[in-house]
Amino acid sequence: MRVGTANIASGRSPAGPVLDAHGLGQAVADLDVDVLAVQEVDAGQPRSHRADQAAALATGLGAEDWRAAATVAGTPSPFPTWTPADPALRGPGPSPDGPAYGIALVSRLPVLEWSVLGLGAGRARLPLQGPDPRTGRLRWWWIPDEPRVAVAARLAHLTVVATHLSFAPHTSVRQLFRLRRWIAGMAGPVVLAGDLNLPGGVPARLLGATSLVRAPSFPASGPRVQLDHLLAVGDGLRGRDAATTALPVGDHRALTVTVSPH
Repeated sequence: MRVGTANIASGRSPAGPVLDAHGLGQAVADLDVDVLAVQEVDAGQPRSHRADQAAALATGLGAEDWRAAATVAGTPSPFPTWTPADPALRGPGPSPDGPAYGIALVSRLPVLEWSVLGLGAGRARLPLQGPDPRTGRLRWWWIPDEPRVAVAARLAHLTVVATHLSFAPHTSVRQLFRLRRWIAGMAGPVVLAGDLNLPGGVPARLLGATSLVRAPSFPASGPRVQLDHLLAVGDGLRGRDAATTALPVGDHRALTVTVSPH
């Protein structure tokens, strides 16, 4: 089976405009993966045409099953217009009542069980330049770290865990250790997929895992560092035909790999 991960930056294209639902689905269709972990996914957000982006991605991949997990409810921005969301899963069906933002895991293959784990948030703040609503001038804002979550899909022969860790390294390491304890209780081999915000071989070493793709992934226009990872946790899996792909969406390159039993 082929597994991938992609940070879609709420559907923003490299040129700047946000893709609509159809364009977003088309943007990932050529990845031709069986399971895709996606980060920075909007639902009902004004900035992204109020699209249900997880559903649009599933349509583009020809997948019938998916789950989204919101990390915040409301509109992420430099202003306090969002609140932390409780770790919960939403699948095919009605869109959420209000705007939300988080991660998703999309599968073409039958999923035997879905589960979700809240990873908490750090206290760090990220500097971000944006317009002042009072003056229209650009200024710097300090953005609080949102809560993080992980979503697991247990398939017939392995489990895929999707996540997006904190931008603050000390927090992302703590979250990774919490993931390690969660994964230790899962049956069979596990693939951890996502934007871990930790460079190079660091996540694999901390997890005692095997990196299935070793290539820089950020920024998409000229990758210099690997922040996105596909890791085999435990024995029993090998990877082949690893690839990085510049998508018409997002600011990271997508990673894909074919995994099979030893």
